[in-house]
Amino acid sequence: MKTEGGVILNGALLCCLLATAGFVQAEDVEDAREALQQKESDVTEESNLEEVFQAAQKQYSLLPSGEMSMNFGASYSYFRDNRINIAIEQGQITNFQIENDAQHSFGASLSLDYGIWDNLTLNTNLPVSYKYDTEKDVSVAALGDVSIGLRYQPFPIKAGATNTTLYTTLSTATGNSPYKIDTRNQVSSGKGYYSLGGGVSMSKVIDPVVLFGSVGYTHAFDVSGVNQDRGSRTLTGVETGDSVNFSFGLAYALSYEVSLSASYQQSYSFQSFFNFKPELNDDGDLIKPRVGSSDATSSVVNMSLGLRTAANRVINFSFGFGLTEDSPDVLMGFNVPVDFAGFKPGA
Repeated sequence: MKTEGGVILNGALLCCLLATAGFVQAEDVEDAREALQQKESDVTEESNLEEVFQAAQKQYSLLPSGEMSMNFGASYSYFRDNRINIAIEQGQITNFQIENDAQHSFGASLSLDYGIWDNLTLNTNLPVSYKYDTEKDVSVAALGDVSIGLRYQPFPIKAGATNTTLYTTLSTATGNSPYKIDTRNQVSSGKGYYSLGGGVSMSKVIDPVVLFGSVGYTHAFDVSGVNQDRGSRTLTGVETGDSVNFSFGLAYALSYEVSLSASYQQSYSFQSFFNFKPELNDDGDLIKPRVGSSDATSSVVNMSLGLRTAANRVINFSFGFGLTEDSPDVLMGFNVPVDFAGFKPGA
């Protein structure tokens, strides 16, 4: 179970963590939860510690220069929320209704890693998703937000030392934007804006346990040129708030074929602002053209099971649940390596 340098090989069995998903709820803005919902691609790459654990008879734990690897992942998430629909006319409540809103999301993705140097890896992620909104009774199957990132190890691996990896990720807006759809009859497959994130992840082997953690920051770029009906008003732009995230956990190798891991992930999203077309109310007063949302905190607990089915194939099954109102209620995932040459599971 050890290399010549004394590095434990238990890490090769460990599982890739699920994404932390953050949700921002906007006040006084119809369907703002969907519009501000951060998609899984935002933090998946930021919390991807799989490469950190794969130190086996080499100076760095990332892919060697010139090598490629491909992984296929599938996921499911369920988000349920209760919303109050209230209307007031001339000081009297004319409508009061509690709406149960639930959204089922099925996703699949292909991630490709390429070793530029022994300590620098380029990674891309191509997601597709299917979503069904029970309250609207609508669904969508479309491409998600493609992302590209870099992982860099500044120091070689040393037995007993902490392994450090720096990362950065650019998430695009290739999915269906929540700001370009009919919010009453459609759901989006993307977040609608570009984001750039970075951070550091660390791990340490204490046989037979691996301790790991990460911390990162994501900057979200503003959205302009919007012309979307939001109830009786027209949305013209969004000033999306940035977010910070961290995660920590441990993984335990029960044997060469089986490993378990558990982690906690949290993301804090800062206030966002919705810009609306200036309008006058019945009294001739200007309606507030800029509406701010509240900050949001997403906390998720993840558990994973890794099964080694071949010398270079570890199949990962994961399960998670949210701890806050801004988190998915249920998360499930599946991940398996793919043979790059034959586009089939490696043997």
